[in-house]
Order: sequence, then C-alpha cells, then structure tokens
Amino acid sequence: MTRPEVWGGIECTVLRVGDDWRDQLRETGHHHRESDLDLVAALGIRRLRYPVLWERVAPRSLDDCDWSWSDARLARLRRLNIAPILGLVHHGSGPGYTDLLDPAFPEGLAAYAGLVATRYPWVTDWTPVNEPLTTARFSALYAHWHPHGNDQRSFLTALMNECRGTALAMRAIRAVQPRARLVQTEDLGRVFATAPLAGQADYENERRWLSFDLLCGRVDRHHPWHAAFLEAGVAPAHLDELVAEPCAPDVLGINHYVTSDRFLDHRRDLYHPDLSGGAPYADTEAVRVPLPAHLLGPAPRLREVWERYRLPIAVTEVHLGCEDPEESVRWLLEVWNAAVRLREEGAEILAVTPWSLFGAVDWVSLLRRREGAYEPGVFDVRFNPPRPTPLAEVVRALAVEGRFTGPRARQAGWWRRPDRFVVAPEAWQGEARPAA
Repeated sequence: MTRPEVWGGIECTVLRVGDDWRDQLRETGHHHRESDLDLVAALGIRRLRYPVLWERVAPRSLDDCDWSWSDARLARLRRLNIAPILGLVHHGSGPGYTDLLDPAFPEGLAAYAGLVATRYPWVTDWTPVNEPLTTARFSALYAHWHPHGNDQRSFLTALMNECRGTALAMRAIRAVQPRARLVQTEDLGRVFATAPLAGQADYENERRWLSFDLLCGRVDRHHPWHAAFLEAGVAPAHLDELVAEPCAPDVLGINHYVTSDRFLDHRRDLYHPDLSGGAPYADTEAVRVPLPAHLLGPAPRLREVWERYRLPIAVTEVHLGCEDPEESVRWLLEVWNAAVRLREEGAEILAVTPWSLFGAVDWVSLLRRREGAYEPGVFDVRFNPPRPTPLAEVVRALAVEGRFTGPRARQAGWWRRPDRFVVAPEAWQGEARPAA
C-alpha cells in the first residue's frame, strides 16, 4: 500500500496585536532568503504550503498590489517542480482597511483571491483562510489578536466572515482555474474533563467542527449551532447560502499538536495558577494527566475526522517547539505512523506536513509579546545558511523512501513517558476520575 506524501509548510503568520504588526516571514528571515526554496527541494518535498498573503501584497488597496516578492518565489517553485498550496490569510484579519468583523471582509477576500488566481492561473491548491475557527477564537473570542473581540457575537461573526469569504474566494479562483482544490486547514483536538465539567467539554467538542460544518453546508436549521449564529446577528441568508451552495473542502487539512487535546479540571488548586486562563477551572494539555493513552494524539483525532466527513485528509501541520530536537523527530514519527495506520484502515490520508520548516518566533506567547523566542524547525535560521536539524534527515527519508528506521523511531516522546504528569496518578480517585 502506498504511503502518504510528505508536504512542507513555512510559518507565515501576519497579524496585528493592538497596533503592532507581526510578520513571521520577516522575523524568521525567510522573506530575504529565496534560496530557502532550494533547501526545501533538496528534502524531496514536492508540495508546499506557501503564502501570497493579502496583508503583504495589498496593504493599502486592492488597486495597489506589489507582486514582486510572490512573483520571484512562485517562479522559483515552478523551476524546482514544487506545487504550492497558496495561503491568502494566515491567522490575520486582512489589511488595515478591513478586519474579521467587517461585513465587507468576505467580498474583499474574494476580490483579492481573483487577483491572485489571475496572476498565477497554474496554481491548483488553495487555502484562502488558514484555521478559521482557531483564528476566530483567538481574534474575536479571547481578544488575543486584532480585532480583539471577546464575546460570542464577535466570534461567530468572524467565523462566518471567514467561511463565507472562503466560499466566495474559491468561486473567484475557480472562475480562473476550474480544477482548483480547497485545502481547508483547521487545528483539531478534543477536550476531556472531570465529571463536573463534562458539559463544558461537550460544548467545546461540538464547537470544534463549526468551520468544516459551515463549509460542508451542514449548519441548517437542525444544526445545534444554527440558533446561536442567528442570535449573534449572522444574516440568515448567509447561512442559507452555504447550505444551498456548500464549499466542501477537497482536502481537510488537520493541524494537530501535542497541546491540541485539552483537559479541564474543576480542582483548580492542584495546578499552577496560569492554567486557569481566568476560568473557574484548570485547563491543561490532556497528555499531562493520566488519561488512557488510546484516547489521545493524532490517530484518534484523524479517525474522528474521517468518520464524520469521509473526505480526503492531509495532516497540514506537524511541529513541536522544544529544546531537544530529538523530541521533534519523535512527534513527527508518531504523526506519520498514525497516518499510515489510518490509511491501512481505509481512511483517505493523503499527506503529512512538517510545519515551520524554518522555525517560528514568539509562538510561545501566541505572538502577543515581542521576545524573540525562536523555535527551530527542519532548519535552524540562527545559522547562515540555515542549518539542518535532526528533523531534516527524517523528513527526507519519509519524502523519498516513505519510511524512516533507526533508534529515534523506537523511542517514546515525553508525552508518552510516565514523568509527564502535572498531577500524580494517585490523585485520580472516586468522583475525580477523568470523564472522556
């Protein structure tokens, strides 16, 4: 049986925190190093998530676009025989003349998408908005990023604008390139909880599907979130439009991290105060508590997606920021082995994507603080030229041979070792036992 492909990805977030613009392409130096693409090609990668971001190309107006950077990079990708998956908005809110709460955001994004497709009509894979649900939560529910909303109305308005914008953008793109595919990415985890918080876990586990459900035309009057959208002021016609004319993804792009599965605990005093996030309970990584191992990680999450949608899937981000690069290798191999196993079960898992090929800056604070905290990826950009990390050998082996063997492949990552717990297993007694 054929193995999944190996795609690649470059961390490219452009967003605002207050009045401060963050641009990961500049902060990691990729903006200035066109030769990075030769390093990607040498890994054997033939499909790459790559940015042509609205904020960078048309920061002042759609009538004033600067294509010079994108022209040079996409031309080089074509020479290297690497097919791009073009991203248009990556965790951002668009240029300064719009934002996720702007009623004109969807049409503006579609107009920009049409310009990009006309400029690069040979591109067939597109991600108009990266992780719409996650971006809407961080920008319009938790107030981390611009436009800094912190209520349900803002959250659902932003999410609808992103998903409707995606549908309109794909319509504009397909008017130029009829074979265009929507590769729709989203962070996916599952929330677990102690019994008193089971209702909160159920709520969040239902919410996590909203972006995919909207695009697939599932949010009709029978959907559990339909009334919430209407109460938030979302136009009924916009909900009806997505039901009548769905824009189902051609590929569901699943981004799953060690931190994606969460655990909620009503016994807040057992945890560090920072784990409450202002809530009346602790919120920690699920791998930090003694839940049954088979409930956690990439395999059960990918299985959930396949069983719910039965659409082709790619793991579109695999990254672990840590001081020990060998742990990053172990995480990639765990995700790869999960993808292989799911393919053997019959799920259509197309690819696994090592993310942040050239690292990321300040994601430890979700870009809210400028501290220069750099996480290497497959390459370490603190060297000139960027130096391969231990991940590079593994990525190339998976891309070229479809497998990797060696001692690293047999060692468990920290998230599978017994010293990972923040609460001793003996604390789980009686009614305090975790409820899935």
